[in-house]
Amino acid sequence: MNIEAIRLGKIKQLSGTDLEDEDLSQLDLNHIHLAGATLVGANFCGSKLEGAHFEGANLMGANLQETDLRANLMGANLMQADLTNADLRGSNLRGANLMSANLKDASLAGAFLSGANLMSVNLQSVDFRAADLRGANLSGANLKGADLSRADLQGALLSEANLEEADLRGANLAGANLTGANLLCSELESANLTGVNLERACIVGTILEKLPQ
Repeated sequence: MNIEAIRLGKIKQLSGTDLEDEDLSQLDLNHIHLAGATLVGANFCGSKLEGAHFEGANLMGANLQETDLRANLMGANLMQADLTNADLRGSNLRGANLMSANLKDASLAGAFLSGANLMSVNLQSVDFRAADLRGANLSGANLKGADLSRADLQGALLSEANLEEADLRGANLAGANLTGANLLCSELESANLTGVNLERACIVGTILEKLPQ
């Protein structure tokens, strides 16, 4: 594989390619095609990946810090990847596996994460405004200080999740499972709590209009 040609932007069609552990940092890779590619441990730190295609790609352990990743990542494997401060606004992450990844300070406003696996993910201070998280698995995730205002969390699994100081104003939590979740000082004003499970949840200092029936 001609890595230099990729770095120079001369090759954009790389679907199914094996680029494990390659250094592709600080590059303009907008609209590159990497669907189904093997990118385990690859370094994309600081790269521009807007409009890129990563459908079904294996990005396990990849370095995606501070990337412009407004891309198609549907069904991608991002397990243990580092997405600190990444721009994922409006990205397609439906069915993606982000288990144990680090997304601290990332922006996922308006992103599509229905059915995604976000178990034990570091989502501290993440911007999830108006994101689609229907049916997502956020068990044990760290969402401290996250902005989930107007997010759709219908049927999401948030058991044992840390939602301390999280903003859930106007969020749709209908049918969500918050068993054992930490909601200390979180904001739930105007949130839809129909059928939500708050068994063993900590709601000390939580701001809400009324508890679900």
